[in-house]
Amino acid sequence: MSKSVVIKGGTIVNPDGQSRVDVRIENGKVVEVGANLSADVQLDASGCIVSSGFIDLHAHLREPGKEEAETIETGSRAGALGGYTALVAMPNTDPPQDSIAVIDFVREQGKRAGLVDVVPSGCITLGRLGETLAPMAELAQAGVTLFTDDGVGVQDASLMRRALEYAKGLGVTLAQHCEVAELTKGAVMNECQCCTDLGLPGWPSIAEELMVFRDIELVRITGASMHFLHLSTARSVELVRAAKRDGLSITAEVTPHHLSLTQELLSSYDSVYKVNPPLRSAEDIRALKVGLLDGTIDAIATDHAPHPRRDKEMSLDMAPPGMLGLETALGVVMAYGDLEIKDVVSLLSWNPARIAKIDADHGRPIAVGESANICVFDPDLAWSVDIERLASKSINTPYVGRTLRGRVRHTIFKGTPTVIDGQAQK
Repeated sequence: MSKSVVIKGGTIVNPDGQSRVDVRIENGKVVEVGANLSADVQLDASGCIVSSGFIDLHAHLREPGKEEAETIETGSRAGALGGYTALVAMPNTDPPQDSIAVIDFVREQGKRAGLVDVVPSGCITLGRLGETLAPMAELAQAGVTLFTDDGVGVQDASLMRRALEYAKGLGVTLAQHCEVAELTKGAVMNECQCCTDLGLPGWPSIAEELMVFRDIELVRITGASMHFLHLSTARSVELVRAAKRDGLSITAEVTPHHLSLTQELLSSYDSVYKVNPPLRSAEDIRALKVGLLDGTIDAIATDHAPHPRRDKEMSLDMAPPGMLGLETALGVVMAYGDLEIKDVVSLLSWNPARIAKIDADHGRPIAVGESANICVFDPDLAWSVDIERLASKSINTPYVGRTLRGRVRHTIFKGTPTVIDGQAQK
């Protein structure tokens, strides 16, 4: 029988309010909430927030096929250290997640690691090639609830309409990477005066916004559900806000780096700042923050994208886009997001669990009878990234030397502590 655990002295944040009480856990469930509780294992939560564990809607775990950058085990450990109890694994693996065999492999590797729930997403199209629909019905029957070709947007509008029609019938959600590829060929950074001065090819905002607009209209005529990945521009926020006012079944996410880093950082020619979509302007950041506050944007997702050092050390035009996110997300959001604690938990836990359709066990209130997937974090602790201590196999983070605020102290997954006092337990 597993050891009982008590979380002592923390402030519970639930959708219906806050309370300062202890939490006792046995056999994977919360069994008691009250004062002066005891258990086999005692976790000090003094000065900390106790919330449901975080859920990342957008993590590139790289396995199978790209294990040099990350494995499901190392990515899961990074996630646990970041307060996550579930990660939605993006399908741009090799082979891609467009078959039952690969979906089962990813799921089983996650279970073997045993640190978080690894929730594989499925491809919208075979091989993510944008030509033929993946076997969505078969994958949905196997438990896949979110489908995306992330890394590329589905360019063919007719194919996307058909995918949405199938998705509606299956009760699953499509997640779109919004990028009109014809407008971004060779692009390195946001199209602005800065890129002109630097002599770097520009990535126009309209490349994102055209696809956001197109897919909103496709949702309007199909009645399907759509989740927009990593929105980055002010106009994208406006489009989604209007669509929600019209009652369309649309959700959206933003990344921590699009809330905290601006396009001017590319003037260093350092490829650690190269991402897709690119870092935008301060005006875009302000619009994204307003979108979080008014409910237009539903979730904060990391777009955790590890790359081997040699790849990120290539020239800016050749280096792949992407940066790490799992271990720093909370610290970045608390330092740069201008959000209340309840909003942070909602955007990192409650809402993502609902979007991923895993809210039977994740993103739940801290209450008797609920699954014990829990994050305990110090909201005020200032810290900085130590590359040597990253759990990820890669080191492509832009936050070295920056002061972050808010750090995970303990993570409990299915009743078992996976992180105690900031240290991974296996």
